[in-house]
Amino acid sequence: MEEHMAVASRAAQSQRMSSPIVELRQYTLLPGKREILIALFEREFIEEQEVLGMEIIDQFRDLDDPDRFVWLRGFPDMPTRAKANEAFYSGPVWAKHRDAANATLLDSDNVLLLRPAFPSSGYPTEGDRPPVGAAAALACLVVATICPLDPVMEDDFPDFFARAVAPALTEAGATILAAYATEHSPNNYPRLPIREGEHVFVWFARFADVAAYEEHRAALARSRRWRDDIAGALAQRLDGVPEVRRLVPTARSRMRS
Repeated sequence: MEEHMAVASRAAQSQRMSSPIVELRQYTLLPGKREILIALFEREFIEEQEVLGMEIIDQFRDLDDPDRFVWLRGFPDMPTRAKANEAFYSGPVWAKHRDAANATLLDSDNVLLLRPAFPSSGYPTEGDRPPVGAAAALACLVVATICPLDPVMEDDFPDFFARAVAPALTEAGATILAAYATEHSPNNYPRLPIREGEHVFVWFARFADVAAYEEHRAALARSRRWRDDIAGALAQRLDGVPEVRRLVPTARSRMRS
């Protein structure tokens, strides 16, 4: 599988990769409450979770949904996931701030449990995280593509992605940050539900801005190889329409450092 290391961009390969167990958490918030939750999250919850053995990988505003907050949380293994979650959600910081956090939430159960699809394909986490109170400077665009897979195709999909999809995306201007497959371990912290029984492949790509992403899409549309070979082969492996999330890193994202 060493050839799959080319899935990550050269820049990403030079950085430290994130945890081998990852939660992709998509929260639907009550109207107008996103900024309240982000401020609370970045002030009170990041360091406290990391002290307890978690890794806060990245966090985003959804550009297309003003009531969606998306973040990635990592763990070194499944036993640590259970212990760290129990320590945080039964601990003093969550007890102090949970009412304020819960008052912003409409749904927090849209969670996928993932693992890096290849040895080098975890999300890059090198660089200093901006401090509490950091100004919201201009940031890149991160696009997450969540592909529901035909279960029969699940085992072979990473090879297909590395061999066909990722090179075409890169050629069209994307920087592939990370690629993940479903982690099928049972949920060992049932206090927090996850989307169990699903088969997905998720990749994250970085673009300088929205205009660069639109040019990327136009380049794919112009690509005969994408239209004639890759798009059809991709659709045959899916069990539904991919979710595409255009995400803007928050002020304390490492993407801003």
